[in-house]
Amino acid sequence: MIRHDRLPADASPVSVSQKGLIRLSGPARAIPLDVLHVSSLQAGAYVSHFKGRGMEFDESRPYQPGDDPRNIDWRVTARSTEAYTKLFREERERPVLVMVDLRNSMHFATQGCFKSVAASRAAALVAWAAHHRGDRLGGIIFGDAVHRELKPRLGREAALRYVHELVEHPAWNRDAPPAADRPEAALSQAMAALRRVARPGSLVVIISDFIGLSRLAMSYLAGIARHNEVLAVYVSDPVERELPPPGRYRLVSSDDEMTIDTYARAAREEYRHEFEHRYAVLDKFCKRYGVHLMSLSTEQDPVEAMQKALGRRTH
Repeated sequence: MIRHDRLPADASPVSVSQKGLIRLSGPARAIPLDVLHVSSLQAGAYVSHFKGRGMEFDESRPYQPGDDPRNIDWRVTARSTEAYTKLFREERERPVLVMVDLRNSMHFATQGCFKSVAASRAAALVAWAAHHRGDRLGGIIFGDAVHRELKPRLGREAALRYVHELVEHPAWNRDAPPAADRPEAALSQAMAALRRVARPGSLVVIISDFIGLSRLAMSYLAGIARHNEVLAVYVSDPVERELPPPGRYRLVSSDDEMTIDTYARAAREEYRHEFEHRYAVLDKFCKRYGVHLMSLSTEQDPVEAMQKALGRRTH
């Protein structure tokens, strides 16, 4: 069992508490969201830089040589005899939107803590980092059946509200009846909602296992990335990446149990290749649309992983 040295000794591997997520306010100070160093934790890591705060329209003036043609103000230009360009100024507070996946597939782990727990702790870290930075915080917390949408607000109350909604989300109730919709539909609906609320110039953080990432969901995400800075945190458990050594293993849930046989070498290879293919598809998509991608395993300490990936200032 992995040691989560940065987390309190009483931290649960299967659930989160408001007190526990509030404790992450201190470690979140080591994550400066104004300039982020995003490095994939997988082989073939690459480095990229977030653009920082968003920009909002200020005024228009006559076009000058060297101005970006993409900023031409066509509405003013159409009423004039010369071209005009838009001028922008830095927003005082940048919206930070954190979307967390709490679907059934996230309530699973063989090592460390549930994917849903790791994702929630990572989300709380970003939420507190946004508060310390002075950014407006909002987001979407979704499960298979319930989506909670939080509009961006400023201040400590926004972070506390986010933590409260995260802890109280109905998806943590494992006695609830299963949702009728497929997990693909829940993810697509969440992406559609995120595209609707994401204001251009926002920092958008999506924390999920991305199971069921359909073409529709990808199209929504591509639209979000076109006007916003996006970080995708890919959450997985070691047994999802590769089956354990040859043997028979018992898997237990709250209402069922099963035995898996991993003796067949061909089956183990096919399983591993399937995971690698899913990750490669996501990685290719992210690189194409400028989405920053990092991985988070259930066997990692979320505090240490997020600080390592996001907390180093670049020069």
